[in-house]
Amino acid sequence: MTQVLRKFGVMGGTFDPVHYGHLVTAEAARREFGLERVVFLPSGAPPHKDPTGVTDAEHRYMMTVLATLSNPHFDVSRVDIDREGVTYTVDSLRILREIYGESTELYFITGADAILEIVSWKDPEKLLELAHFIGATRPGFSLDRVPQSTQEWLSHHPERVHMIKVPALAISSTDIRERVRTGNSIRYLVPEPVEHYIRRHNLYKHNL
Repeated sequence: MTQVLRKFGVMGGTFDPVHYGHLVTAEAARREFGLERVVFLPSGAPPHKDPTGVTDAEHRYMMTVLATLSNPHFDVSRVDIDREGVTYTVDSLRILREIYGESTELYFITGADAILEIVSWKDPEKLLELAHFIGATRPGFSLDRVPQSTQEWLSHHPERVHMIKVPALAISSTDIRERVRTGNSIRYLVPEPVEHYIRRHNLYKHNL
């Protein structure tokens, strides 16, 4: 049996754009689960989103790099954006497992809503073999509104699926893009370098 020597978080997402909710969630998971590092994993071609509506991967990667520079426990991986085709999480985790080795336990961090749809993801059983899953929720979130079939599936994997409450999840990338489009401020919703990057590259048809 392989001895686990390290625990790494994997913060998956489109990051369009990355914002303080993502950073607070990653740090909360790192502290609560004793993770040595959290690797941010910007998606390449997300399977559940219209690719024409997603900002170019290089922009999303660079914004994520800028947002995480100040935290020595955060890294950003190009695993998803450097490979062709749709980027399924199970394939990403296989690659990261090869990179970090069997002695590193992976904890995939995402929103609770995404966790609750995990049964529809590619090869969900394999996903839970490759990593623990951490679902970040807003305070007050309840599993009661989740379909019974999903609750039953989750109940079969209590040691692999975890929930944490993160107040900053009220911030959303969708709202930030709309604020930019309509000329409203996004200050204090995203790190300052990310705000400057959005302005410099005229992302989201903004007029800051």
